[in-house]
Amino acid sequence: MKRVVVDPISRIEGHLRVEINVDEGSGKVQDALSSSPAWRGIELVAKDRDPRALWAYVQRICGVCTSTHALASLRAVEDALHITIPKNANYIRNIMLSCLELHDHVVHFYHLHALDFVSPLKALQADPAKTAQLQETVLNTYNVEPLVPNEGKSSTSAYPKTFPKASAAYFTAIKAKLQKIVDSGQLGIFSAQWWDHPDYDLLPPEVHLMAIAHYLHVLDKQRDIIVPQVVFGGKNPHPHYTVGGMPCSISLNDMNAPINADRLDIVSDAINLGQDIANYFYLPDLLAIGAAYIKAGRTDGGGLSKKRVIAYGSYPNEPYTGISNGDYFKQIIERSNGVVENFELGVDKATFIPLDGPDLMKDNIVTEEVDHSWYKYPSGVTNLNPSQGITKPEFTGPKTGTKTNWEYLDEDKKYSWVKTPTFKGKPCEVGPLAKYIIIYTKVKQGIIKNPTWAEKMVVNQVDTVSKILNLQPHQWMLSSIGRTACRGLDAQVAASMSRYFFTKLTNNIKNGDTTVQNNDKWEPSSWPKEAKGVGVLDAPRGALGHWVSIKNGTSNNYQCIVPTTWNAAPKTRTNEHGAFEASMIDTKVIIPEKPLEIIRSLHSFDPCMACSTHLYNKDGSKEIVAVNTDSICK
Repeated sequence: MKRVVVDPISRIEGHLRVEINVDEGSGKVQDALSSSPAWRGIELVAKDRDPRALWAYVQRICGVCTSTHALASLRAVEDALHITIPKNANYIRNIMLSCLELHDHVVHFYHLHALDFVSPLKALQADPAKTAQLQETVLNTYNVEPLVPNEGKSSTSAYPKTFPKASAAYFTAIKAKLQKIVDSGQLGIFSAQWWDHPDYDLLPPEVHLMAIAHYLHVLDKQRDIIVPQVVFGGKNPHPHYTVGGMPCSISLNDMNAPINADRLDIVSDAINLGQDIANYFYLPDLLAIGAAYIKAGRTDGGGLSKKRVIAYGSYPNEPYTGISNGDYFKQIIERSNGVVENFELGVDKATFIPLDGPDLMKDNIVTEEVDHSWYKYPSGVTNLNPSQGITKPEFTGPKTGTKTNWEYLDEDKKYSWVKTPTFKGKPCEVGPLAKYIIIYTKVKQGIIKNPTWAEKMVVNQVDTVSKILNLQPHQWMLSSIGRTACRGLDAQVAASMSRYFFTKLTNNIKNGDTTVQNNDKWEPSSWPKEAKGVGVLDAPRGALGHWVSIKNGTSNNYQCIVPTTWNAAPKTRTNEHGAFEASMIDTKVIIPEKPLEIIRSLHSFDPCMACSTHLYNKDGSKEIVAVNTDSICK
């Protein structure tokens, strides 16, 4: 057994520590712990607040997924107060969510995850002319535009305005730019990586040059994808909302109105750009790289996704009367709500378990444990539904070391600031992979009898990739590569979703409806003395839920289970590992001193936290090597 310390892992958001047992002979990870050393505490910030302002407070949980927490909070408050928003507000919120989802996926792949596969140093070995030929081959081989149904296509864009360049002169210029960066001795954005790792030899140099060129191109273009957030919400990140609808009034005649014809054209152009990036850059690049890794046998890292995944569903087609009453789930066009177990056996043998609105408020369905978390529940209480959740910190420190200078975590007791969410007492993986597993299973097993256009698109995507790889879905999806691939597929759906709801919005405005706000229950005097609600959606990283309790006009209790809480959760009371931990146990490390595979596996989740990874021998007695990736960045 061997122990390696990597502290911290770069290209993620927030703080995370992981300790792992690895067998030195086989390179197989034997055990893993996932610990968040930072306390979020937003639940206490949200207490005793005006429910109409809660979205603004809790939106600050994250600056990466920007407005998803605001949307979940709005839905929770509106659920509690029985508020139905206008059609236009529903369409606008869906456009904002889908463009955010696309933007988040694009930035994750190119700027947080791609360097786990491609190297600027390898790109310098490429032949620009061969790279231009490769670009044409990739576009022809992985032509994904036919996967977009008519509902998701633009009627205003006759041709892609952003398309990959495929000339030797272009790639020669990119290669020269990279050479200057390398010669300077300061890799800058390409720092913090083990460029001599043998995995970088899995791809020819021309793939590295093509991908690095797109990295730089998308770095410039990504800011324009998120423009709908700015137009409808006033700014990004953290755009504006209101309980009951949206704050952006609509007038096609008043050129000073927040939403007018000119600004709708700006949104349409941004949506077209997003679709071009997804269809001609993101998915072809991802499929070309992923296919090479899958064919090389790199199908590890699936972890918990093999056993159990959960999602909530997204994108209500029309306004709904509530979430906890189940009406939300009747309106969504991505009906991923539910749990699928044992997908590793194949889609026909997988087990689906339904999840509806009332289930979210029950004390034995979705719950949180704290046996391995630095929180305290009342005596005799082992788990709580978030609607009755308690956030009472109880920091006990590590097993060895001090409370401010940790040595080893206490795997038998408490070791993380993340609680342990469970579905009926069992941990679940969340994310685009989970969503795709659930929708695919529900459609293929006939649970969804009349699939929506979005659900048909998901099934078509999975079947198409399976045909390209000549593998069954469960053979490629349940891996770190499959997790990354499903995120790219989800980006294509999100881009189509933006166009779909933009069309619904403009048609509704043309029909004379410009209403964006329902103020019928704006005044606290119209509220019940006590009320509870839940707000859910499938955010870019997976199932997101906010629970609120309102008493005498203020928030009495507020709890949220974010996607990374599900995935980064410490062990359950029965010692079953969470998704991060399970994925690393399912991963083989070629060079323990340079565990690129561990970083790649964690990056495939896009953790919303900064991470430190620790590998230790079975008895945990001796540190072999320590690698501080901050020093690589300097």
